[in-house]
Order: sequence, then C-alpha cells, then structure tokens
Amino acid sequence: SESRDEAAATAFFNKSIENNDLPKKVVMDKSGANLAGLTNINIHLLVFGLWWSFIDILQVKYLNNIIEQDHRFIKKLTRPMMGFKAFHSASATLDGIETAHMIRKGQLNQPRLPAYRQFMEIAG
Repeated sequence: SESRDEAAATAFFNKSIENNDLPKKVVMDKSGANLAGLTNINIHLLVFGLWWSFIDILQVKYLNNIIEQDHRFIKKLTRPMMGFKAFHSASATLDGIETAHMIRKGQLNQPRLPAYRQFMEIAG
C-alpha cells in the first residue's frame, strides 16, 4: 500500500541525503512508499525554506522490469554457479559475461573494429 512503508522510505532517503548530497531528480518505479517518502522530504525542504532545491520525482511504471529483463541472461548463467569466493573474481566474471552479452546483442560502439578488440578495450 502507499502508506505501508512510508516511514521506512523517508528514513532511507534521509540517510541517503546525509551520506551524499541532495539529488536533483530521482527516477523510480511506481512504488507508493517511495513516492510518499520523497514527498515528505520535499515537504521538509519547503518548511525549512529550501523550496528551490525540491527533488524532481520521475516515476516509470515498469522501470524495474526493463532492468531485470536485460539481466535475465546473466542470472541464468550465474545461478548454477556455487557462488564466488572473492569479489574480484565475481567482478571479472560478471564483466566478461556482460561484455559477451553486449557483443551478442550488437551493442558495440565501433562497427569497424573486430569484436575481440572491443572486448579487450571494454574488459581491459
């Protein structure tokens, strides 16, 4: 529901703003709790006279679905693995899988350069 985790979302955004700077814009899915939390932050900004630094809220209904759909392929490959022992090996493996997937999808930015060279530039 819209108000179920409003307090938790507000606390999360307050902590995030403390550790970072005040964002200009936040893009999120259609989560009611996150919208309510950011609205609370904007109300606090208004109360303290900081109306010029309001946070723009952009909601995209299926934003999470787009991201998850693209990473479905990576999940399919990594799920059978028994996990990674070190962050470095996990990072290198995921970088390689992601790069190979980009090559397969035709997302190379230099069409005249062979795929293996682009892979080496991206992964290197």
